[in-house]
Amino acid sequence: MFFKSSKINEFRLWGLLLTLIGMGLMIFGTSGILLWGQTGKIFAGIFMVFGMIFMMGSMAIYFWAGMLSTSAVLLQCPECDRPTKMLGKTDRCMFCKTKLTLDPNQATHSPSGEPEPSKV
Repeated sequence: MFFKSSKINEFRLWGLLLTLIGMGLMIFGTSGILLWGQTGKIFAGIFMVFGMIFMMGSMAIYFWAGMLSTSAVLLQCPECDRPTKMLGKTDRCMFCKTKLTLDPNQATHSPSGEPEPSKV
């Protein structure tokens, strides 16, 4: 996790970036008509197609994140006491970025609050 946020928020971030890039490409392509007149229509058409591809990719990522969000485990964050969604065995809190896990072998504390015994 590059940005140290929850997995669902990472997917949403990439969806937003693809949306902004796609819109930027379409606006940049439209500037070809302003700069070159009738010959700029080919330039504009090419960038409109690339922008639409990026927008469709964004839509696919948002759909995928929504489907993952419906099957995510909902749990209470031990740090901020807010409900957060968790994908996989390890994830981060969507609000305070605390590392969370469902795997007792990776946990730093037991659920009862006592430290785990060291395994030697």
